[in-house]
Amino acid sequence: MTANRKPRSLPNEQKLRLWGVGWALTLTFAAAVLAAGGTLYGLVVLLDFQKIDTTAKLDAKTLFDLVKLSFGVVAGAGALVALVVAYRRQRVDEAGAHREATRLHTERFSQAVDKLGSDSPAVRLGGVHALAGLADDAPDDSLRQTCIDVLCAYLQLPFTPDPGTDPADQEEHHRYLAFRKVRHTILRLIGDHYRRPKGTHRSWQGCDLDLTGVAS
Repeated sequence: MTANRKPRSLPNEQKLRLWGVGWALTLTFAAAVLAAGGTLYGLVVLLDFQKIDTTAKLDAKTLFDLVKLSFGVVAGAGALVALVVAYRRQRVDEAGAHREATRLHTERFSQAVDKLGSDSPAVRLGGVHALAGLADDAPDDSLRQTCIDVLCAYLQLPFTPDPGTDPADQEEHHRYLAFRKVRHTILRLIGDHYRRPKGTHRSWQGCDLDLTGVAS
């Protein structure tokens, strides 16, 4: 399951890309004008309108209709402005939510990594499961890959070999078995996640799994 390492962007390189308000409003108005012009032209063609009667006088009803049309245009322009502002606010809120999720992920990541350095095998097992859970819940692929990298790096660390079953080495033998359980748990979790279909929840297919030199 060893894969070639690929360059990937870090979370802090992700930036919120929004056009300026002026550009956004200009493009929105232009799209609205084009849509209105296209609709008017389509109606003229469908109704087979030939020419405009220039001899007609402007009566009160026509003037009132023009005033209503003007107010409608102003109201539509205001609605477009509100739509653009709401869109920008939503994007900013989404970016803020992503930053908050990244911050919480980083805090939990630090705690899980600290557990991997514990002298207690049980605490290390908790750190392993915590990192696997963080990889599943990561807000982006880069943070998921970081969790997987740490688990793979743990398997690549040197470890004290089994001293044997001699009664004099019983304590060291039990300690070796306990830490081997941690390593086997990582391998099991990697296998379980990697066998899941790509694109499904908790699937690690497509991620880099560097298991070079790993021995169980």
